[in-house]
Amino acid sequence: MPFTYLLRCADETFYAGSTWDLDARLWQHNHSPDEGAAYTRRRRPVQLVWSAWFDSIEQAYAFEKHIQGWSRRKREALIRGEYDALPDLSRRASVQRRLREQGG
Repeated sequence: MPFTYLLRCADETFYAGSTWDLDARLWQHNHSPDEGAAYTRRRRPVQLVWSAWFDSIEQAYAFEKHIQGWSRRKREALIRGEYDALPDLSRRASVQRRLREQGG
């Protein structure tokens, strides 16, 4: 089953990926000397903090690429399951600040 996933690395950064086999891929990120992503090999141990399955690997890969462009705050909202907050976190910081000041 295809998945998109987020890992929290030892340095508190996030890594987004997609895979057919989530358990095997997580093992690779934490243990394999040459199969895990170079990014995570330098930031071990990593912890799975979010995942979702998709109907196709193409959809999982597309969502991986989508969340790679997200801010840290938006990724943290996704991890917490705060889906209603995601659209507002897509707005520029100045728009978010103005909305908070207006109480909306």
